[in-house]
Amino acid sequence: MNRQKLTIAVTGLNAFDNPGPGVGVIRALRACKDFDLRIVGLCYESMEPGAFLPDIVDVSYLVPYPSAGSDQLLNRLLQIHAVEKLDFILPNFDAELRNYIRISGTLKQHGIHSFLPDVEMLTNLDKMHLVEFCEKHGLTTPKTMTLTSIEEIDKMEDDFEYPVFVKGSFYEAYKAVNKGQVIAYFNKLSAKWGLPVIVQEVVEGTEINIAGVGDGKGTLMGAIPIRKLYITDRGKGWAGVVLADTTLVDISKKFIEASKWKGGFELEFIRTLDDNFYLLEINPRFPAWIYTCVAAGQNLPAAAVKLGLGQAMEPYENYISGKMFIRYAWELITDIESFQKFSTQGRL
Repeated sequence: MNRQKLTIAVTGLNAFDNPGPGVGVIRALRACKDFDLRIVGLCYESMEPGAFLPDIVDVSYLVPYPSAGSDQLLNRLLQIHAVEKLDFILPNFDAELRNYIRISGTLKQHGIHSFLPDVEMLTNLDKMHLVEFCEKHGLTTPKTMTLTSIEEIDKMEDDFEYPVFVKGSFYEAYKAVNKGQVIAYFNKLSAKWGLPVIVQEVVEGTEINIAGVGDGKGTLMGAIPIRKLYITDRGKGWAGVVLADTTLVDISKKFIEASKWKGGFELEFIRTLDDNFYLLEINPRFPAWIYTCVAAGQNLPAAAVKLGLGQAMEPYENYISGKMFIRYAWELITDIESFQKFSTQGRL
């Protein structure tokens, strides 16, 4: 069988205790027998572990932080493209997506494909607009309020009972049990991620996550639901199991039909004891546990690449339940010279 030769750039190689999706995405892409890949890692910091894993990436480059804007990102990517001849870029961080969406048309003119939603689609599904989306399309979400100043916390206390979740506009969430904690988390999250900060009602139940891909036209190309079995003190799933639940797949189809989402996504739910589903978040990219989907029979990152290249494919219909993931940590050994070279020259 002739395998398609592709050079794919991937972000999100920070494989710390709060890992990015990049390493899992690359493992999934390398598992696709249709591809003969050269993987280019795109890193924001020189100590992202994925850059030093030779079985994961072939070469890595430092790129400017999202706060630098889309023009600087475009200039850097075109520098990299002149050397690597990129075919596809797959970004994996919420905070970087707007920049990539803005320059996607220019990148395509240079032969660099992607598979991303538009800015309007991204805005309609962010944390600030989740309640509006759910109300419009018959989905249930916890009571939510956005805070743009500390003074609004008094109004929040009129409508919410403690505890509450305090969430950053892009990442991080903390459970607060009193006003002092809300103020502290507001200051921490607004300084790191900007305004607004989101306050959300705490709903008790089992945490369910769904990873999937939408084709941008209302068709769900694949979806895998999991239940988190172990959650760290930072709220991150460290173990999970694939569920056999047609209700969750039906919810995913309903979400895609309503949103016309294009690209990878993750839905985060709480399933209550009375079997109701509360949608907590819509993450506009693949989750860090995405490689589990390959074991369950659906290679969702590979599907996104094929769709972005204009290749025809049928939606996944089935998957294997009972597959588990358990994360672990080990010491990656490298040389200080490699780290210094990456830090100073921006290429490894």
